[in-house]
Amino acid sequence: MNTTTTSQDRKVARRHSHRAGLRAVGFIEALKGVLALLAAYILTRMIRHDVDFENAAEHVLNFLHIGLNHHLSQQLLDAADKLSDAHVATILGFAAIYAAIRFVEGYGLWRQRAWAEWLAIASGCIYIPFEVERLARHPNQFHWIILIINVLVVVYIAWVRWDEIRAAHEARRLSA
Repeated sequence: MNTTTTSQDRKVARRHSHRAGLRAVGFIEALKGVLALLAAYILTRMIRHDVDFENAAEHVLNFLHIGLNHHLSQQLLDAADKLSDAHVATILGFAAIYAAIRFVEGYGLWRQRAWAEWLAIASGCIYIPFEVERLARHPNQFHWIILIINVLVVVYIAWVRWDEIRAAHEARRLSA
């Protein structure tokens, strides 16, 4: 009986030791969902008001004192020009799907659910090849930071998952 209580106490302590980290990642994931919906709302409002996105992007670049001859500036201007042709329903649809996934993942991580940890690992790993490819084509500090943060989150969540699996095996071994 004492062994079971000790094993149970270890399991509870281990779950509590991961709570802050999982909740931080869960909060960030939910925040990403909110930001996606906010960005989609702003973009659809701008499209409906027939805003010239290329002109607006030039103003932003000038405000930030970024020259129009930089590669990043040209990418932003090209993306802004394509936004004018985007369909509102497509933007809202992609934003809603992305936000729903982020909200579900955030909720699950907040509640320390194993399925959410697996979802976080999978969704984080999906982005890594694209981030590496982007970094290989256009190496800069921003792409390095994004890649490092994503890898750290995936490694952290994988470590939590591994720790939980190990604790479950240990609990089964001790109870047998």
